[in-house]
Amino acid sequence: MKKKVAILGSTGSIGKCLIDIIKKDKKKFEIVLLSADKNYKQLLSQAKFFKVKNLILTNTESFNIAKKDSYAKKIKIFNDFNCLKKIFKKKIDYSMSSISGIQGLKPTIEIIKYTNKIAIANKEAIICGWDFIQKNLKKYQTEFIPVDSEHFSIWSTLKGIDQNLIDQIYLTASGGPFLNKPLKKLEKVNIYQAINHPTWKMGKKISIDSATMINKVFEVIEAKKIFKIPYSKLSIIIHPKSYVHAIVKFKNGLTKIVVHDTSMKIPIFNSLYSSQKIINSKKLDFKTLNNLDFRDANPKKFPLIKVLKILPNNTSLFETILVSINDKFVELFLRKKIKFTDISKKMNKMLNLYSFKKYKKIKPKNIEEIIKMNTKIKNDIEYFIKN
Repeated sequence: MKKKVAILGSTGSIGKCLIDIIKKDKKKFEIVLLSADKNYKQLLSQAKFFKVKNLILTNTESFNIAKKDSYAKKIKIFNDFNCLKKIFKKKIDYSMSSISGIQGLKPTIEIIKYTNKIAIANKEAIICGWDFIQKNLKKYQTEFIPVDSEHFSIWSTLKGIDQNLIDQIYLTASGGPFLNKPLKKLEKVNIYQAINHPTWKMGKKISIDSATMINKVFEVIEAKKIFKIPYSKLSIIIHPKSYVHAIVKFKNGLTKIVVHDTSMKIPIFNSLYSSQKIINSKKLDFKTLNNLDFRDANPKKFPLIKVLKILPNNTSLFETILVSINDKFVELFLRKKIKFTDISKKMNKMLNLYSFKKYKKIKPKNIEEIIKMNTKIKNDIEYFIKN
């Protein structure tokens, strides 16, 4: 019997990677749902290839165009995620949640009800709404696998191990495109330079986040929530070669280092299959292993690392504010409204304002409160920039 699969965000980099994996083993899978925001052409192409009967397009303009397509007229196409209970009559085998941004939070929480296993590649959903995700995972007895390469590496390392034995976890960071660029020259970097990551092929938003190092701050928050590890046991270390994805030091004197190629295919492949399935990968790179080149993360070079010092230990709306401010400033940089260095300068300044700091003690009551806060922060910043 074919495994039934749903892919939320199938036209993004993670979704396309999963699509490519399934293409090579098409006889074993049936894709029952694909979703996208605006890219209706690619979504329809994927749907036609796999004969998918259910599509979600959240952008209204794209939805109205797509539903006129001859193939779309033969299947069910929806404009939002309220349709899930109509699509799924019983639990499917596997779902991938790879919608970027906070807009991926609600669909992630909703689809947990209808799947036996969920792989989550959405940082914002975990950072802002982990308590709600965890609640549904437990309620519906759904298995969870983190797909971020660092968290997947930590997850695979800690399986079956008493977490009380953990001494320290190191999350590796490439350092992005400006690791060796003098601080003075960062003022004039352009969009192309900022998205030109030296080792990973990623979308514009995550590439900018890597260049500012806020992505690593986000990953520390994710690790704390997923693995229930205090911030004091989580560290960032620069590793330009991006070959090592996690280092876990145990109290018994052992240290485990997880290495794999700079490809998201490996964590995605392993989230889809059991450990018995073989993946074609490169031979162990001994030249790289002989010179791993680890460095301390310098807060002068990457000022957003300082955010780790002001994070609350308990879940709060402050995490939503952090994500929302970053999203907006990255958007403004991509629109050429601010300089690259303004992202970190303005973020650090805003996050230390009392009007935001007070939210460290306020826990979100529901998903709607998180989404409302996200919208408010972005609208406020847009207003101040214009005025």
